[in-house]
Amino acid sequence: MGPQPATSKGAATRDVILDRAYMIAASAGLEGLSIGPLAEAVGMSKSGVFAHFGSREELQLAVLDLAASRFGEHTLVASLKAPRGLPRLHAILDNWFDWLRRDRGGCLLLTAISEFDDRPGPLRDRVVALHQRWRDDLARAIGMAMGTGELRADLDPEQFAFELNTIALAVQHDAAMCGLETATGRGRRMLDHLLAFYAAPPRSTVPVS
Repeated sequence: MGPQPATSKGAATRDVILDRAYMIAASAGLEGLSIGPLAEAVGMSKSGVFAHFGSREELQLAVLDLAASRFGEHTLVASLKAPRGLPRLHAILDNWFDWLRRDRGGCLLLTAISEFDDRPGPLRDRVVALHQRWRDDLARAIGMAMGTGELRADLDPEQFAFELNTIALAVQHDAAMCGLETATGRGRRMLDHLLAFYAAPPRSTVPVS
């Protein structure tokens, strides 16, 4: 029983450091995250922070994973309350726009794309893996809407997932210039256009003679 309190305390301290690091990265990007200012922000020494993460890169990777976890809870997990099909797909996008609204600095996961898209290494690999996982989640939700007969049977779920992802990228980009409400309004209209384009044709009814 002796080591357990220390272990719990260490985990709690790590969570505090990680939460503050996430807040910094959300506004300054992962490249804006450095051990010195973070240690000062949480009232610790640099060596104390290094004891929990080992390196700046390990800290950045942990922040990426935290961002993915919070994003998934806010967008995908919350959408599971909606029925399968278009209601759930709408819920995912609504939650996504709400996520952008909540994180005024922009979605950390989207920002990380531009930071590491041309920089090979563990950080880029993690960004790619997280985005691919999200695309797969979107494709599954699209497949469910196809299964309910609300979207065309010949639709390519991966292509539609790509197009939905471009909406979020466009909203984050335009929010910095036009304001979030204007950007999300345009994003919703773009979503409506795509859904109308990919909607399953109405089922024909043959009159009984």
